[in-house]
Amino acid sequence: MIDKHIVFLVVDDFEPMLKVTSDQLRSLGAMSIVTAKNGAEALRMLQKQQVDIVLSDWNMPVMTGLELLKAVRADKKLSRLPFIMITAEAERNHIEEAIANGVNDLLVKPYTADRLATRIEKALTSRPRASSPVGARPAARREAPATAIEPVSQVAREPVRPTILIVDDAPDNLQLLAELFKDEYGVLIARSGELALGICQSNDPPDLVLLDIMMPGMDGFEVARRMRQHPTSESIPVIFVTAMSGDEARLQGLELGAVDFVTKPIDPVVLKPRVRNFLRYVELHKHLQADYDGMLEIARLREDVEQFTRHDLKGPLAGVIGLVQALADDDSMNRKQVGQLRLVEETALQMLDMINLSSELFKIETGRFQLDPQPVKIDEILRRIVEISRASFAEKHLVIAVDTDVPVGKEMPRALGDAMFCYSLFQNLIKNACEAAPENSQVAVTLNDETPLRIVIQNRGAVPAEIRGRFFDKFVTHGKPGGTGLGTYSAKLLAEAQNGAIAMEVSDPDNQTTLTVTLPRYAEAAGMNGLKHVDPVVIQNN
Repeated sequence: MIDKHIVFLVVDDFEPMLKVTSDQLRSLGAMSIVTAKNGAEALRMLQKQQVDIVLSDWNMPVMTGLELLKAVRADKKLSRLPFIMITAEAERNHIEEAIANGVNDLLVKPYTADRLATRIEKALTSRPRASSPVGARPAARREAPATAIEPVSQVAREPVRPTILIVDDAPDNLQLLAELFKDEYGVLIARSGELALGICQSNDPPDLVLLDIMMPGMDGFEVARRMRQHPTSESIPVIFVTAMSGDEARLQGLELGAVDFVTKPIDPVVLKPRVRNFLRYVELHKHLQADYDGMLEIARLREDVEQFTRHDLKGPLAGVIGLVQALADDDSMNRKQVGQLRLVEETALQMLDMINLSSELFKIETGRFQLDPQPVKIDEILRRIVEISRASFAEKHLVIAVDTDVPVGKEMPRALGDAMFCYSLFQNLIKNACEAAPENSQVAVTLNDETPLRIVIQNRGAVPAEIRGRFFDKFVTHGKPGGTGLGTYSAKLLAEAQNGAIAMEVSDPDNQTTLTVTLPRYAEAAGMNGLKHVDPVVIQNN
């Protein structure tokens, strides 16, 4: 049973479906249920009142379920809210988009109340799929049991025969059709529309309905109409089997969602392949839920890896870098010890760069990265990287220098961004410059005291003409054995993720390449209080 204190928001533009879903939730123990007829109305409600979980249809006017999901994940107060998408959507790219935007679960129509309860429990107990900026209000949730998420392979069921429900008030017709299909399929029979509707809306609905039209009480048209108003039965294929052969009856049946129209007397040679074809479609549709569950499971596993690399690795690694830097700056260390510590620092920075490339770049590329901007001592980062580069490229006898136009005695300007991103960004660029520079030449790094901050990296050696237009593209490399082509690509993404920019200029006469990075400047006068007014930045790629 569902915790009665949980507040549900059900979103669907079809009024009967809203009512049925609400009734299902009440039957499961829910007491607080609010409804909305489209995504826009739902978003207004979410911004005004407490809601613990959203159940949204996919296709709706004004604002679709996917658009609502994106709006919820972009709102810092709502971004952790559990969100279940209810859908018959079969376009894989649409499902991938929903998963990329942080949907907690996908419930494929038709579904039963039991399946709905299972998905709700899973969404409420699993880890949020979208990170929340500082200050966001987490939704009410419970601790997840150890088995909350199981690999798809562990929950797969043995294949079972599809089930056909035959509905007719004439016993002879029921017997004829039952005998025709009993060897291939499970067969259920119903002699009235009321009984048929109860079977279709139960927790064990049929896969296909062969439905007579002319029956006493509730006729076939009314059965089909009511089936389309219930989540358990709305997607069950219906084949009308009837003595009515007029165009008007056929049109009415098709308007009610019938997939075929077979006239009596029945020709088994014609009916059996039709049923077989539709049940083949049903089987494919059944696999959608398993496929979507598998896609979600993969996304969750990837997010677990990201969580591990971002927090469990980056935090201690940053601590190691800080300790090594402090030791290297200690006056008691001799020159040899300092050199060894710089090598340790370089290795740690390379590891940090690998973590950024493996986790953060994926988030940036998929539009799910959120920046929490903080003041960054960019001059210290540049000097550290330059010192490391001097040791790494000592055999090339390069003159690697960092300079600034900041007057002596004035406090160094700080950037507003992410310190670890800046390490990776400038380590890649300065390393590339040193690799490209010929022996006995100079690599100059200059911090310009401007708004935004402007960092210029110059080296001898012009970027080859054939890759200049693609210099910042992914996997572009030239003349570097084993090069991945990710260095400048990652630098561009890391700069843009901090609301900065990067540009490259080549001077052929001087045989010189210039890279210019701009980053937002931290306003010292505002102090740390100024950060309270800086909203986290969400990078969204089209």
